[in-house]
Amino acid sequence: MAEVLRIALWSCPRTVSTALLRSFVQRPDTTGVDEPFYAYYLARTGAQHPLREQVLKSQPTDWRRVVDETLLGPCLTPVQFVKHMAHHLVGEMDLSFTARMRNVFLLRPPRDMLPSMLRDLGELHRRDVGYERLRELFHELRRAGHDPIVLDSTDLLNEPEPALRRLCARLGLAFDRRMLAWPPGRHPAYGVWAPFWYGNVERSSGFQPYTAKTEPFPPQLQPILALAENCWQDLHARRLRA
Repeated sequence: MAEVLRIALWSCPRTVSTALLRSFVQRPDTTGVDEPFYAYYLARTGAQHPLREQVLKSQPTDWRRVVDETLLGPCLTPVQFVKHMAHHLVGEMDLSFTARMRNVFLLRPPRDMLPSMLRDLGELHRRDVGYERLRELFHELRRAGHDPIVLDSTDLLNEPEPALRRLCARLGLAFDRRMLAWPPGRHPAYGVWAPFWYGNVERSSGFQPYTAKTEPFPPQLQPILALAENCWQDLHARRLRA
């Protein structure tokens, strides 16, 4: 039996990552996994996120079990697509499992994502944003000899088919037109936190065109914005292009 193609999508919150997960699970050859380190992150940091207790009950809080049982465990399809949040990588984790993955980094301009995160969480810390950890991981993989792929969410939203074709080509997958649309509603691959976080994608039936944010940017987020934009610019320069 051929080895499973294991795709690890690394992103920050509010980067269209759930829509990309939804796109991939439209493929009949793909199993989707949603943020498998979330319970570990909450247990390790004590972060008080919405639906915290439900998340802690739904997943192992030991990162080793996540790696052994989910990320490297049995998969019933030829492709496994795992959506990760970079800021979930906390503590002394052994990230050698990433050598078994095709690592994809999904970006979104921080100015677009930070205000909605503040609305959802009530307050926002550097730890919650994840861009610093995202950049660290990208360069850790590069130093280890890997070739991570960088995908820009604006490119994906504005031209879904060309962007997905480029991504599939880099992954060695045939493009499947079913990735472009899906029925609205909740998918079994979503985590138990979907009722709070996934309203927009559950109402969608495909990728929605990018629209720039027009509301005033919260002044209290300016220090976090400066740090996040520095990381974003570094990775954005390396994105997949036409």
